[in-house]
Amino acid sequence: MSKKTIMLVCSAGMSTSLLVTKMEAAAEAQGIESDIFAVSASDADSHLANKDVNVLLLGPQVRFMQKQFEEKLAPMNIPSAVIDMKDYGMMNGENVLKQALTLIGE
Repeated sequence: MSKKTIMLVCSAGMSTSLLVTKMEAAAEAQGIESDIFAVSASDADSHLANKDVNVLLLGPQVRFMQKQFEEKLAPMNIPSAVIDMKDYGMMNGENVLKQALTLIGE
């Protein structure tokens, strides 16, 4: 399995950084090589331009931007979804990682 690049987008990039840590721990426990990072919605475009992202997950607080991101990501064939509110609230890195891998098709 190749390295998975998972991008989380939230309003400021702060609350999601804890989730990134939990997801990295879950990936490591499962032997998955990953690059998981969080960016603010305003920085998302530059990261998409410079990184080979496998999947993009939106924090619940920016779910209103989902359609906008889907249109942007379609030509790049990058799947996206909104992180489950409960998993986000509980900072359940394992479930969010599972959601990302399912979207990638792993």
